[in-house]
Amino acid sequence: MGERKILIIEDEKPLAEALAYSLGREGYLVDISGDGETGLRRALEEDFDLILLDLMLPGLDGLEVCRELRKEKDTPIIVITARDSDVDKVVGLELGADDYITKPFNPRELLARVKAVLRRTARGRNDIEREILKVGELLMDRARHEVWLADRQIPLSPIEFRLLESLMERPGRALSRNYLISRVWEGDFYGTPKVLDVHIRKLREKLEENPSKPRWIVTVRGVGYRLEAPGSGEQPYTG
Repeated sequence: MGERKILIIEDEKPLAEALAYSLGREGYLVDISGDGETGLRRALEEDFDLILLDLMLPGLDGLEVCRELRKEKDTPIIVITARDSDVDKVVGLELGADDYITKPFNPRELLARVKAVLRRTARGRNDIEREILKVGELLMDRARHEVWLADRQIPLSPIEFRLLESLMERPGRALSRNYLISRVWEGDFYGTPKVLDVHIRKLREKLEENPSKPRWIVTVRGVGYRLEAPGSGEQPYTG
């Protein structure tokens, strides 16, 4: 597979260099950008396996970098932030980040997060079989990493893709939050159930005509979520 390339977008030079050193010792190829504009340009022009993105950047901040990058690429992103509020973490996840870590952090924890995200991504991209999942007008091509709703392609982040894949594998069945977390994060989950709910909300925004009254991904109260094919005539719980 070759060496993995990681881009660090961080304006604190000592921290960026310390991260680059730690990651380099693990065999990763690491580049550093000290501001959001430069980092975004490099992320769009080059192919990286992972991006470590600070939120507090001069000029173009990390949230805007994440928002703009997600319009073009699904490169995995771990947000690094000094902000320790749930609001900031949720906003980062809503914009397409795959994980977050709050400063100050233990370098070993960061390395664990990096390896976990790369491992999940590799599993999805190394599947060479052309496998199709279809539920109603919703179609997923797992080999090409594409999702279509009728004739419209739906852009998804890696975690959104795995979450929808888990739901599409068992359509019509209520899946618990714990089950979905174990399938999507494969035992490398560091957050709270609220993180899962954020990604469900993002999926609904991309799939549903009215996300506040979902017809595809419905809430099963006290259990978790269920994927339906609209038009089945069944009245689902919503939330």
